[in-house]
Amino acid sequence: MTRSTRDVSPGDHVCAVPLSEEQLWEVSADFVADGLDRHERVLYFDDGTVEGVLSRLADDHVAFERPLRTGQLAIVPAEATRAIFHTALHEARAMVLEHIDDSAAAGYAGFRMTGQMNYGVDRQWPATFAEYDRELDGLVRDRGITALCLYDRRRYSDDQIERMRDAHRKELSVPTAYDDGLLRVVRTGPTSARLAGEVDHSNRPAIARLLETTLDDALRSHSAPTDIELNLASLRFIDVATAVSLVHAAEGFPDTHRLVLVDVRPGVLRVLDRCGAPFAAQLTVHEFQIATDGTWAGPGPVPGTGRDTGAGGAGPAGGANRTTGHGDGFTDLREAR
Repeated sequence: MTRSTRDVSPGDHVCAVPLSEEQLWEVSADFVADGLDRHERVLYFDDGTVEGVLSRLADDHVAFERPLRTGQLAIVPAEATRAIFHTALHEARAMVLEHIDDSAAAGYAGFRMTGQMNYGVDRQWPATFAEYDRELDGLVRDRGITALCLYDRRRYSDDQIERMRDAHRKELSVPTAYDDGLLRVVRTGPTSARLAGEVDHSNRPAIARLLETTLDDALRSHSAPTDIELNLASLRFIDVATAVSLVHAAEGFPDTHRLVLVDVRPGVLRVLDRCGAPFAAQLTVHEFQIATDGTWAGPGPVPGTGRDTGAGGAGPAGGANRTTGHGDGFTDLREAR
């Protein structure tokens, strides 16, 4: 079982079964960002999911706009993604091979692909979905590329998921502290966690338990940080009662410890301010910042070319746009933004 996209290497054909939309965006964005970090060309097959992935990349401070312009990151539009399954198997293979060869010719360190391919499941095409997947597996092995296949329970049945799990050599399983489909919580360190989605009355107790147990662990440890940190970059909504509970929780912290909220979006920040956050002595709030050049930025950029705000993330080919006009069946393969 693979625990992180950073453990995925060239020659790996990995599947993942996200618990929720939030985890789908999280895993996809991590996989894309890792490819940009490694100076690989990244191909994303869209079928209604790319907006969520790009939003998560922005949350993660990934400078993806220039890679989109240069072609290091290319998004295959939904109509072209679906057209693959109307194409004979050998022709689909030739399409992907052309992209692999183009990436090598452009000087990229590698090639990886992922995206949403559920359109091809359990339909009568020139080949079955499993046959397309086996063909991809052969390309991954022969050409040393990297592929991540996503099978979430909203778009695939349990039977389909189990069949595709059996067809893959590795499965990516990211540790999860809490995920109810509305709110996702991931531990990022001994005293830190990341929240994504929405908080309301239904999952408010989960936040209270998280703070209580994390503070208790920190107080019992001689080496744990004294800041209890929650990253809220991907938190889109917080209700008033939860905002009040966060303020009250911080007010109950001992003088030796603080509750620190980082990458707080403007809408969430307004609710916190109205609920007394500026007056809580043991509460620190850092707002999510947007860089003046239009890329996303914030405190503590994540190391690596693709994730470092201001780094171009362009391929070694000197910024030439290699995503337009392949003439290989991906008629709309182009920069998406």
